[in-house]
Amino acid sequence: MYLTREEEKMLKGEMGYAKQVAMEILLALGEIYGAEKMVLIKSAQISGVSYMNLGEAGVEWLEELSTDGKVEVYTTLNPAGMDIERWREMSISREFAEKQIRITNAYTKMGIHLTLTCTPYLAGNKPSLGDHIAWAESSAVVYANSVIGARTNREGGPSALASALTGRTPYYGLHITENRAYSLRINVPNLRDEYDFALLGYISGKLCKGRIPMFSRVESANQVELKALGAALASTGGIAMFHVEGLTPEYMLPPQDRVEEIDIEEGDLKNAAEELNDNVEPDLIFIGCPHASLEELIMVMQRLRDRIVKKEMWICVSRSIKGLAEELGIYQKLERLGVKIVCDTCPIVAPISSLGVKSIATNSAKGVWYSRNLNKVKVKIARLTDLIEEAVR
Repeated sequence: MYLTREEEKMLKGEMGYAKQVAMEILLALGEIYGAEKMVLIKSAQISGVSYMNLGEAGVEWLEELSTDGKVEVYTTLNPAGMDIERWREMSISREFAEKQIRITNAYTKMGIHLTLTCTPYLAGNKPSLGDHIAWAESSAVVYANSVIGARTNREGGPSALASALTGRTPYYGLHITENRAYSLRINVPNLRDEYDFALLGYISGKLCKGRIPMFSRVESANQVELKALGAALASTGGIAMFHVEGLTPEYMLPPQDRVEEIDIEEGDLKNAAEELNDNVEPDLIFIGCPHASLEELIMVMQRLRDRIVKKEMWICVSRSIKGLAEELGIYQKLERLGVKIVCDTCPIVAPISSLGVKSIATNSAKGVWYSRNLNKVKVKIARLTDLIEEAVR
């Protein structure tokens, strides 16, 4: 791989230990995928933040890098294993909290912003069409590529951190225009809300088999719905990009030479909902996987109609969205009604099993998928209106 003089200095350790390690990671990655060079990036989003996922070895590695490591671009962080301010209310142990704070301190020392969210584009890290970036977190990656039109591969935590420390990423995959073309056309039924978009993503992920899909016959789609679609698509199919005909910024890219066409019917959505339901009484109802937007907070507030929530209900948001909600009085009203606004984390990366949660209900196909397969809890998926009715019963 061709390296510039500055990149060679990083690799030789002339610019510090952390940059040397980072360049070694990127060089190995680039050689695996046949990259001819590095490309400069505008921002990074790093996963691997929760102590539940990193463990002691991960904490020590980050602290080692933070001795001389400083990021070169605007960099944000994925959710941690707890709400940094309200961890006691979550019944998180002091030992876990202390380890989690060591992690966030190491990232802060490297100059990384503690956004602690899987929706960095709602928290200040919003690239522009055509920008090269290096993002980890599957739902953020697919949103950036598909809805924003920025360019990133599906990075892991270490490679995204390496890119942040060097300001570069190997030039391969979705950084190249030709690789962003679709090879699967999916004709969709009438979609009513984010719940239907989530189910569509769940089904489509299984059908894509690594291919970029083009969704056709979608009459309209807002930010919340596209977020739900992409998150589910990335969960079940590992997909990093999709197009929606007439809506997403690069839908007019010429397709690949061979395009398969698939029809998804309304009955397929119903079957998917049944597949994702364990028919359980949930210990926890949660909204915000990926983290909820201000619009979603307003939707919940309006549908509660001043009724008190009687079950444990979380809405997971970034701290910046919480700040906006506080300014508008939305946060205060929801909390008065018994809804807990949780920042910095979510039930996927928090140690909820130790909190006594054995079953969850959500409107997120991604939330259901990972709760069942990663956290081994019973699950239920339902429309937001149904979840609210269940919460107030």
